[in-house]
Amino acid sequence: MDEWSDADIAAFGAKLEALRLELEEVRVKAKGASDIVLLDQQSVGRLSRMDALQNQAMAQETERRRQLDLRKIELAFARIEEGEFGYCAVCGDPIRRARLDIDPAAATCVAHAK
Repeated sequence: MDEWSDADIAAFGAKLEALRLELEEVRVKAKGASDIVLLDQQSVGRLSRMDALQNQAMAQETERRRQLDLRKIELAFARIEEGEFGYCAVCGDPIRRARLDIDPAAATCVAHAK
């Protein structure tokens, strides 16, 4: 099982910060994609409006998932502060390094991920 040194925790903290910055950057670039779709038949045809509504729904779902990811990152930072980062929130065993390399915001081991 993996044990976590201060250097390990700092490296995962840097990864989490990079992920947070990336998500915030994407959020800024996507701003407006989920805005209200105007239903003006003079400027947009019916199929174009349907496409716009579908694109709006996809943008809203993407933003919802982005918010979830940001929340997971904030919780991971809280676990770092509390000295609990890298340990399963359910059983307390260390989370495998490979899992944290893939998702540094993971709060549970693979066995408790479901």
